[in-house]
Amino acid sequence: MSQTQKKQRKIRKERSQVCILSSWMSLVLFVNFSSFPFLLHTQYFFPLMNNQLCPSYPLPPITEGKQDEYRSILEEEVWQSRKKNFWPEASENIHMVTQRYETLVPSCNAKMFAGPFAQTVVLHGAAGVGKTTLAKKCMLDWTQAGQARARPAALYLSCKALSRRGPCTLSELLADTAPGPRRALPQLLARARTLLLVIDAFEELRVPAAALARDLGGDWGARRPAPVLLGGLLKRKLLPAATLLVTTRPEALGELRLVVEQPLLVEVEGLSEPERRAYLRRQLGGEAQARRAWQLMRSNAALLRLGSAPAVCWMLGACLRLPADEGDDPGRTCRTATSLLLRFLCSRFAPAPGSCPRPRPRAPLRALCLLAAEGVWAQTSLFEPRDLRRLGVREADLRPFVDRSLLLESGECAGCYRFLHLSLQHLLAAALYVLGGGEGGPGWGARGVRTLLSKEEGRRNPHLAHVGRFLFGLANEDRVRELGAAFGCPVSTELKHELLACTVRSPENGPFSSVTDTRETLCRLYESQDEPLVKEAVAQVTEVSLHLKDPTDLAHASFCLKHCERLQKLRLRVEKGVFLDDDTASGSEAQAAGSQNDEHVLPFWMDLCAVFDSNKDLVFLDISQTFLSTSSVKILCEKLSSATHHLQKVALKNVSPADAYQDFCVVFGGHETLTHLTLQGNDQDDMLPILCEILRHPKCNLQCLRLVSCSASAQQWAHLSSSLEINQSLTCLNLTANELTDESARLLCKTLRHPKCFLQRLSLENCHLTEACCKELSSALIVSQSLTHLCLAKNALGNGGVKLLCEGLSYPDCQLQTLVLWYCSIGSNGCHHLSTLLQQNSSLTHLDLGLNHIGITGLKFLCEALKKPMCNLKCLWLWGCAITPFSCEILASALGNNRSLISLDLGQNSLGYSGVKMLCNTLKLQNSSLRTLRSNKGGDQLMSCQRRHKSGLTDLVQVCMSRPGSTK
Repeated sequence: MSQTQKKQRKIRKERSQVCILSSWMSLVLFVNFSSFPFLLHTQYFFPLMNNQLCPSYPLPPITEGKQDEYRSILEEEVWQSRKKNFWPEASENIHMVTQRYETLVPSCNAKMFAGPFAQTVVLHGAAGVGKTTLAKKCMLDWTQAGQARARPAALYLSCKALSRRGPCTLSELLADTAPGPRRALPQLLARARTLLLVIDAFEELRVPAAALARDLGGDWGARRPAPVLLGGLLKRKLLPAATLLVTTRPEALGELRLVVEQPLLVEVEGLSEPERRAYLRRQLGGEAQARRAWQLMRSNAALLRLGSAPAVCWMLGACLRLPADEGDDPGRTCRTATSLLLRFLCSRFAPAPGSCPRPRPRAPLRALCLLAAEGVWAQTSLFEPRDLRRLGVREADLRPFVDRSLLLESGECAGCYRFLHLSLQHLLAAALYVLGGGEGGPGWGARGVRTLLSKEEGRRNPHLAHVGRFLFGLANEDRVRELGAAFGCPVSTELKHELLACTVRSPENGPFSSVTDTRETLCRLYESQDEPLVKEAVAQVTEVSLHLKDPTDLAHASFCLKHCERLQKLRLRVEKGVFLDDDTASGSEAQAAGSQNDEHVLPFWMDLCAVFDSNKDLVFLDISQTFLSTSSVKILCEKLSSATHHLQKVALKNVSPADAYQDFCVVFGGHETLTHLTLQGNDQDDMLPILCEILRHPKCNLQCLRLVSCSASAQQWAHLSSSLEINQSLTCLNLTANELTDESARLLCKTLRHPKCFLQRLSLENCHLTEACCKELSSALIVSQSLTHLCLAKNALGNGGVKLLCEGLSYPDCQLQTLVLWYCSIGSNGCHHLSTLLQQNSSLTHLDLGLNHIGITGLKFLCEALKKPMCNLKCLWLWGCAITPFSCEILASALGNNRSLISLDLGQNSLGYSGVKMLCNTLKLQNSSLRTLRSNKGGDQLMSCQRRHKSGLTDLVQVCMSRPGSTK
């Protein structure tokens, strides 16, 4: 090769590496490698697992000259496709992108390394973050690797084009995408081991996963539908030695994983926060303007999420430059995604200052909206000439939008178009519903507002959820009038009434019936920025469950729920990351980050906490699995203490930071209305003294206290015991999962014997109690006149412990009615003691022996008691007690003679067909009192038994894997 040829080749390579990244999609790429640290090593990014070559092409290797020609063609095609998707100012980010790309995604190569590494790599991320650009850059890097004799190759398949292609063979499918002459394809496939196959935009395929998984029958030379051939590639039936690189959006990731096996998932997150700030600084031309833009994005939850796409940052910067001379407030004009995109859309057709007004493209706007809506319903973002002809849209109608970079000419095929960003397509699809009159207006055929917002359609088409949010955004009269004024077209301002009728007032939709529905409903209402609409939407809401996953959810909830005035029950869960973790906020940089986080998030949190001021009927509050900060806890406690609410039930479960429990206990100490309090998951040992002060307070009306997994000393448990003797209101105490020493258990039993102790229900589940504690409990059962329910589940009491308990239970003054001994290491001897007790006219009516290996002998003892007329047992749980078919005859006989038992649980026992049949025969013939029977097998026989049972067997439950619901 001459020096001139080498120089030209170097220029081509440098141009391809730079220009491919000058697309708007590639302004900045961020790839999350936290779960795949080995990816930071170049040789592991695209490993090959075997040496299998494609058997159908035993051809000689590609020569170096042909490989250079192939790569040059590839570079030129990529360069031409990127040039069509280029807009001004994108090239300013080339150096930054290249540098960051080389840092996070080292050069891909086709070197072979041993080890069980994935051959299928999936790049997933939101629309517009740069997945396609990254994939094509990987193609160029791939073809550059290797030696002259084994130079690798790369092919590109677009699912947008595949969804429209007819039946073909695999060679025809790949030949359409291979650079250069088709005769070179067999030579490329002959070296499948060094072939990189890029499958781009899987979400555009529009084919069910079941169709992709269809078996090809081994004949991959036959003509098949293109999606079927693609399924063969993804499932490794075709070209199994090739390396696959697949790109998709998150909504299609689930279906993709049904097809590919053991993929390596890499998340492409787009612009990071520092890179967004840097880009806005360059675009706006100053630090002050960039800071204002960034504060706007930080305070706008929707924009913060969309801002990872470079196109959105560009649109935001373009909008912020507009009101500089008009004095408009950018925080108001760009508060939501709807207002930002709408302002950007209208600004592209606004006349320049001092110029004559230009004609308003009224008819082309309708055509563009119709095109966008059709794409949404068809789940595509690529529009071919035949799509335009079918809709009656002329290319001349689209030219004004192409000239203003709202619509881009796609490189997928000649005459194809796509929108600048997917969110812009969603907005224009929503706009079709507010354009008055004509085809595509409100009530547009079978694709009306009700259909668009229905849950069933939303499950089939994830795009509809985004369009629905923009539809609420256009319910704002100011926004829709802005659209009408900019394009000179009539618009409907009555959309809000139809939206309320289809969502909030629709019983089948249930907007607040689940956490997911609540999240979507709040998102839609926030997008409207219409406070009268929000007030009307939440006017009748009495119960809300919030799951705040990010600051976006917090902003939505705070905007909407502060207008809710009839709320009675509130459940709250806050994920880690919404507030800065105080445990990690060490050092000056972390403290600065914490200050910025508080400045951004805490105003929303204060608005959300205002719900305690506006809802006087709020009686139930549940805060679970929640990560707060010191500042957010302080705000919440201040609102709880100052508001004149009537909270009756409060549950705090696994709340961080741990010292928040102490603050909450201080707040609830003076609430006379509080009757139920749950504290779970606290590791602090300084919370129990404050809780004891609450119990000692003369105005304390607490009736039920659930204290789970509390770390406390023996002295603190003693303090609690003494507080129980003073408190006159507490009737239910749950100490599940607290490690009680023998001394702590003794003091608690002493409290039970106190004449002023009014406890009726006590749960000591998984409290590490031993047989030695049962003697104290037995003496307490003799004396206590109030205790009726005792749960000792998950304690290794053994047969000896049961014997001691039965001694106390046998006394006539014992009032205990329910005893839970689930998983207490009880055998047949323990059942013998219980049987003796039950035959003595005991007060015991409910007995849970689940997950104890009582066997045939133990069941025999229990059945002897059931036959006796003095047995008062009403409910018996024998879940997972190793009962066999041979035991059913004994049990059937006992049920035939018993007149008190109304509920029996035999779940998770191998009764067999014969055992179930024996029980059914007994129940059919005898006048049994049984009403509820649980079993994991024999459902048909039990149902037949229910139909014929004269005394009314009303509840037949088949239990397979779950524990029965005995009351603790």
